[in-house]
Amino acid sequence: MSNDPLLQPYKLKHLTLRNRIMTTSHEPAYPEDGMPKERYAAYHTERAKAGVALTMTAGSAAVSKDSPPVFNNILAYKDEVVPWIRNLTDACHEHGSAVMIQLTHLGRRTAWNKGDWLPSVSSSKHREPAHRAFPKLAEDWDIERIIADFADATERMQAGGMDGVELQVYGHLLDQFWSPLTNDLEGPYGGRTLESRMQLLDDVLDGIRKRVGKEFIVGLRYTADEAEAGGITPEEGLEISKRLAAGGKVDFLNVIRGRIHTDPAMTDVIPVQGMKNAPHLDFAGAVRKATGMPTFHAAKIPDVATARHAVAAGLLDMVGMTRAHMADPHVVKKIIEGREDDIRPCVGATYCLDRIYAAGEALCIHNAATGRELTMPHTISRAETCKKVVIVGAGPAGLEAARVAAERGHDVAVFEAQPDPGGQVRLTAQNPRRREMISIIDWRMAQCAARDVEFHFNTWAEAEDVTALNPDVVIVATGGMPNTELFESGKEQDLVVTAWDIIAGDVKPGQNVLVYDESGDHPGLMAAEVAANAGATVEVMTPDRTFAPDIMAMNLVPYMRALQDKDVTFTVTRRLLDVARDGNELKAVIGTDYSDLKSEKRYDQVVVNYGTLPMDELYFDLKPLSSNGGAVDYDALIGGQPQAVTRGPVDGFQLFRIGDAVSARNTHAAIYDALRLVKDI
Repeated sequence: MSNDPLLQPYKLKHLTLRNRIMTTSHEPAYPEDGMPKERYAAYHTERAKAGVALTMTAGSAAVSKDSPPVFNNILAYKDEVVPWIRNLTDACHEHGSAVMIQLTHLGRRTAWNKGDWLPSVSSSKHREPAHRAFPKLAEDWDIERIIADFADATERMQAGGMDGVELQVYGHLLDQFWSPLTNDLEGPYGGRTLESRMQLLDDVLDGIRKRVGKEFIVGLRYTADEAEAGGITPEEGLEISKRLAAGGKVDFLNVIRGRIHTDPAMTDVIPVQGMKNAPHLDFAGAVRKATGMPTFHAAKIPDVATARHAVAAGLLDMVGMTRAHMADPHVVKKIIEGREDDIRPCVGATYCLDRIYAAGEALCIHNAATGRELTMPHTISRAETCKKVVIVGAGPAGLEAARVAAERGHDVAVFEAQPDPGGQVRLTAQNPRRREMISIIDWRMAQCAARDVEFHFNTWAEAEDVTALNPDVVIVATGGMPNTELFESGKEQDLVVTAWDIIAGDVKPGQNVLVYDESGDHPGLMAAEVAANAGATVEVMTPDRTFAPDIMAMNLVPYMRALQDKDVTFTVTRRLLDVARDGNELKAVIGTDYSDLKSEKRYDQVVVNYGTLPMDELYFDLKPLSSNGGAVDYDALIGGQPQAVTRGPVDGFQLFRIGDAVSARNTHAAIYDALRLVKDI
């Protein structure tokens, strides 16, 4: 029996959880037709196999038709969900994991033009800024219907084999009723007293208990402190918590601190990289102490040491490590096996959540197998035959290729022109807030070192350097270099500098700076921040209708907090057409895609973020020597089959290029390129 606090079992009512680690409710947006089908089940089963004690599904499953699926939610109001839930729970139970699901009515946190196009409903007459739907004020028949819907949905989950349900009471309808900030109703559910604001939740719990009995586990994920003037205070939150404990209708409390009605508010609840780890942990511990209730919590607890402290110090009974399990689903298995150093770290990039809120699917920035469990492996199998694999480039693509090839048992050599690995990730980590990104590189270097990958740094590899090693496979992962050729002018702009120049410190910021950001990703705003911190007047310009669209919601928040108190302006729908010298200044010719309007403005520095162009000279030098002529069989790649294209000398090596050596994309794309290609070599 282990003495590790994290590995101690926990008794929750009649249910014994095998350890203290859980994944809290989250919606990865994998449902198909509103159902948690094979992909959804495979995602949770992978974590169950690796030892997680409790996997909490959905974030959240919708109980009513007028709670449409803005996050591609599970539709718990449909009877057809039951067999899919049963399939998921059976798969997780087979591996010893308990399974629960979060149920909700989104209230105003949705859109009227989704699902069945029903009006959103709330206790508030005001729309939520994040989702923009003006709600109708709930009528008596709405309330009666929704109470019944919660009971119906819970009964379906019980029929599907769930071990319990969790009601969502932060930001969604039940919390909208009990928060003074969002209850404009009169009467028995109105906002005048705490008792009346909590009445809907009380009635929902009564309805659920009448339907599923007292033994079925029911808990809450709720805000015990809204951290906003006029909202639920910490003192009132503790009072709510005590009332919940005394009422005997709920079996656990999953504590949240804050609100989620805006991107900044949500980012404080679910912190991203550069923000404090576990900022609400002590507050969750105060709730546990005040109530004696089984207490769960998750908010940027990315590492085992913090999780262990949370349990050992008596702050939590179950610790949520949700994004950590997206980065590495085998966290618990590696703890049990004494391999904590092998855990792939969550770097807080929050690519997962930002993709969901942009109507995408959750993907981990540096684990391309997450969400692709049906086609991509989390554990790499060994190849039947050892091959010589030569990789050129030690950025994220090259290092992932090296890691996977080495795990396959191949003899791997890597050439890198720079003295250190990392490529653009190393550049990204120059920003103190984004320093955690370097763990993407450090983890892969440690994995490669453990498998004797041979590195040649400070080496600009030529074709003869590669062929001298008699490779069976060559992978070109040389990345790209910033593009300074504006399409409109048809010439390379030698008067401009790149975002990379500013971020790396190779060029000092000017005093009156234009950051022309056509890529809309991190380097543009990173450069703007460097310039603003140096005291420059900065204009960030984009031809798009919104600035920095690829940074997305939660990751934009730290940039805005860093830039808004400085002399920085944002200009949208303006396109940089040309740059010319005008005395001691630069004259920028500015147009727009919306009309023939042109204007001129003057700056002392123009910084361009316009993507990268592939560094592909080596690839084309090697192409004639390769057996496949560099070609990739896309059908085989997508189908998870080995590459068998022959277009050149049969005794040649296979040649592939990946990441930005193909085209400018992002870190996740580079790592996915490497994984799905090399796993079959």
